[in-house]
Amino acid sequence: MHGKPYKLALVATAVGLLVIAGLLQRRLNHQRADLGLTRMAPLENAPPVLAFTTVALGGFRGLIANALWIRANDLQMEDRFFEQVQLADWITKLEPTFTQVWVVQAWNMAYNISVKFRDPYDRWRWVQRGIELLRDDGLKYNPREALIYRELAWFFQHKMGQNLDDAHLIYKYEWANEMTRALGGGRPNYDELLDPKTDEARERARQLREKYKMDPALMKKADDLYGPLEWRLPEASAIYWAMVGLEKSTKQDLITLRRVIYQSLHASVLRGRIVVAHTNGTYVFGPDLSKIALAHDGYENMLAEETEKPIVVTRAHRNFLKEAVYLLYTHNRLAEANRWMVVLKQKYPEAVPADQSVETFALKRMTENITELNHNRVKAMLEGLIRQHFEHLAIDDDERAAGFLLRTRNLWAFYDSSIQSRREQLRMESIESMYARILNELLDPNTGMSSGYAARLRTKLNLPAPEPPKVSPAPTAPKQP
Repeated sequence: MHGKPYKLALVATAVGLLVIAGLLQRRLNHQRADLGLTRMAPLENAPPVLAFTTVALGGFRGLIANALWIRANDLQMEDRFFEQVQLADWITKLEPTFTQVWVVQAWNMAYNISVKFRDPYDRWRWVQRGIELLRDDGLKYNPREALIYRELAWFFQHKMGQNLDDAHLIYKYEWANEMTRALGGGRPNYDELLDPKTDEARERARQLREKYKMDPALMKKADDLYGPLEWRLPEASAIYWAMVGLEKSTKQDLITLRRVIYQSLHASVLRGRIVVAHTNGTYVFGPDLSKIALAHDGYENMLAEETEKPIVVTRAHRNFLKEAVYLLYTHNRLAEANRWMVVLKQKYPEAVPADQSVETFALKRMTENITELNHNRVKAMLEGLIRQHFEHLAIDDDERAAGFLLRTRNLWAFYDSSIQSRREQLRMESIESMYARILNELLDPNTGMSSGYAARLRTKLNLPAPEPPKVSPAPTAPKQP
């Protein structure tokens, strides 16, 4: 068959096949989207360069991205970090909906590159950059990805909240100062943030939403569910982002986000309160025992949800309850300590003997790492406890100060009862004598506490102000003959 009819038949066949292919492609695209397989979905509010790369380059994006990954790795090996950041920006623009791109690049900045720098403030800038990459850019194009929320929350919980990095205190101080400025103080005024009436309040609300991407309404919700939270500490932000992820993520497996919340509540019990904020931008942290019940409920919920490795949660919960009993005892909150000891024995009867008291449990925990209670070691421990008693008195942490004094008395009694056969050779200085001696050392203007803390301790103990130093009269010139 030749000629014009043949050509027309070929054209008609081609058109028909194209129509069929278009119909099938549309159906395939819908199925890919339903199964979460597509990476070509149009992005909303994308900048022009990103819109170009996601449409114009098509399938070549993967090849280009692979080449950039290899080059970025080479630059990191050569310690050329700032050039690597530019490549990371290009990689994320080439594959904006590929979750691992954001996670790996942010982790690399916050964990791998940051530790290459000695200056803690240089490290802090890299940690910030990793957080911003996930929070400001990654979530913008992947608002329903649970993994990005989990990694963002983990940066706050682990990188900033834990003490594995030598510069962890700088991270905590800098974040606390930033949140203090954004909130206008320690606690958020939600009425003011949700309905600002003044220019200052509107600026704070704008900064929270635009710079930190935090919604005051969701902050209030987190406070109502798990608080009151200390928003100047990283654990509060970890809880916030995990909660937002639970609300917005579409994946069924959200256990990692729940774990962030429960583990952050646990951390808040141990160090979830700012005791003193110094004028130089540093802080003294302390436990927040009001979070014990919330953290306990969190572990109970996680035990109900965990099906793969419940033993991991069980072990963590048991250790948490033991820590809670000990902390309450050391803060002289004996009734609460006894109540949680009952919970510990009911939940985990193998953890402590049934007839063991809170006092015996706490003393055993205090001395469990001491293989030999020799005189010098015990004396050092006693002096350290008394010093901590005075230091917490000076910062108005009366409960903990009383707890340290209680531990001192119990440890002294435990030691005294253990040296019956060698009492004369190993007799310990009395607590009263040790107490007076250490107090005099701490109040010494030359070698003791700073003048501000010394004054606060004197006020706390109703001690008189120190006498001003005597000034010798200036020598008089001899009379002229």
